[in-house]
Amino acid sequence: MKFNTLLGGALAVAMAAMGGAAVAEYPEKPVSFIVPWPPGDLEDVLTRMIAEDFQAEYGVSAAVVNKPGGGGGPFPGAIEVAQAPADGYTIGSFVIGVPVVGHQIGIDELTPARFDPLGIFLTYPFVIATKGDAPYSNMDELAAYAKDNAVALGHFGDPLTPTQVTKALAVSKGFEWGSDAAFDALDCNTLASGDADVINTTLQLILPCLDQVKVLVSITDERISLVPDAPTAGEVDPNLDIALWNGLFVTKETPQDVRDKIIKVAQKTVTSDRAQAIAKETGALVYWQGAEDSAARVAKDIETVARIGAMLN
Repeated sequence: MKFNTLLGGALAVAMAAMGGAAVAEYPEKPVSFIVPWPPGDLEDVLTRMIAEDFQAEYGVSAAVVNKPGGGGGPFPGAIEVAQAPADGYTIGSFVIGVPVVGHQIGIDELTPARFDPLGIFLTYPFVIATKGDAPYSNMDELAAYAKDNAVALGHFGDPLTPTQVTKALAVSKGFEWGSDAAFDALDCNTLASGDADVINTTLQLILPCLDQVKVLVSITDERISLVPDAPTAGEVDPNLDIALWNGLFVTKETPQDVRDKIIKVAQKTVTSDRAQAIAKETGALVYWQGAEDSAARVAKDIETVARIGAMLN
């Protein structure tokens, strides 16, 4: 009897030890932050900062993996996140197009029901700009001019949110673009060469010639500090209050304690001096919007995108 009691106790201890080993504390192995774009842009730079700080905080390898797939999809990196185990070892760093637009253009894996935002941390400084000597300085003057003159629009791709907003603004103001085309680069040379009369681009690409261009509108949450006189698209038309943002996402079943550990690092990173220095240099908005507010923003943006689609179709 005594032997059986001792044996039972030993087995209980062994099973408890095995159970403790099986439920290891997160993170215990390398973590990947998937960026579905080439390296070098703002979302990539900031996500790399988050990965570096994550590695320093928890002592495991953390790296950005770039998996580009084009502005209009199919977002292969995002699909990889959607199909990964819900364990926090594969984290998506996504622009608005992934959770808001992806499922609407036939990428079933990117349904909003598959992902949860941990937080949104970046708004790209997208602007609508023209040459400094253009005969218009705001959207109303552009609309009046475009009714009698063909105005060529340059953008990065028709499915992108800033392009859709730019085209919807024309509808809102009652004019049509004379032509529009997608470019690989939209910068000072694009305007100087006359390849486009108006460009939809990021502010950092025209910073070298900012004193020679006019920024008509910013497609951002709030006015950009480097061009404070330019209204946001939402100021011009409240129906178009939307921006191109980037945030961290995980699959729905990811445990809350795992989410909390990722959030803890990411929030600290993007509010740090080095991240805010990037914001100051580029005109980008770098901040931390929590999970609940980010989820509400995604839902609101889905409605806005649908409204823009109705305007354009």
